Amino acid sequence: AASSNTEILGISDPTTLASVLADGVKKTVSDSRVDVTYEPGFVPAAPPAMPNIPPEHLAAMIKDTVKVEILDGDIGYLKIQHIIGEEMAQKVGPLLLEYIWDKVLPTSGMILDFRNAVSGETSGIPYIVSYYTDPEPLIHIDSVYDRTSDLTIELWSMPTLLGKRYGTSKPLIILTSKDTLGVAEDVAYCLKHLKRATIVGEKTAGGTMKMAKIKVGDTDFYVSVPVAKSINPITGKSWEITGVSPDVEVAAEDALDAAIAIIKLRT
Repeated sequence: AASSNTEILGISDPTTLASVLADGVKKTVSDSRVDVTYEPGFVPAAPPAMPNIPPEHLAAMIKDTVKVEILDGDIGYLKIQHIIGEEMAQKVGPLLLEYIWDKVLPTSGMILDFRNAVSGETSGIPYIVSYYTDPEPLIHIDSVYDRTSDLTIELWSMPTLLGKRYGTSKPLIILTSKDTLGVAEDVAYCLKHLKRATIVGEKTAGGTMKMAKIKVGDTDFYVSVPVAKSINPITGKSWEITGVSPDVEVAAEDALDAAIAIIKLRT
């Protein structure tokens, strides 16, 4: 379509051209996640290796992305910005238990604040979900199809965990916003449809599990596309593109107050 449009071909500024192409592609495929950019000198980022630093230093770094509080009414509050993966969790698990989990474990209700959670590792999903479910029977949490490898990975709850589970009887509320993105959306969607958590806040961004940036020919233009898809075994659908709809819809800035009121009512 662009090659036959002389007006588009006449755009001399590459950044403007990328913006016009991005707008056209998003409308054509009805997917807001797809993007076209002009990035001269772009160097693909290598997958981050596990830092070779002491576990206590790693734990300190993670503490910077997790805020823990005990609110009035004996309510545990965890604000999470990044969901760590399996490798990191195994390395710093005992310290995370001491600094974070053991503080909120005895509470009568819990709030997970994902309103600013925009990154995470897929391997961290079973960890979080398992702490709020029973050890048996095992639960098929999610299936993730990776187009680059043409493989589907099934995510299951874990029979054993480091530390104690929060269990299935105490209230659990997840706060969301229009900025909640990716892996955090998956956790919220899974716990919602397992009927283990109540989602309070705004509909989430409708992101993806994994993005790839593909170079367009011998140019400095790149197309960013989703290359993995989440398929929930309960709904047979995905939260991607459409986002996770809250059970109780309120403005993001009012979500915490609403969650506290709901937990106090239930307890």
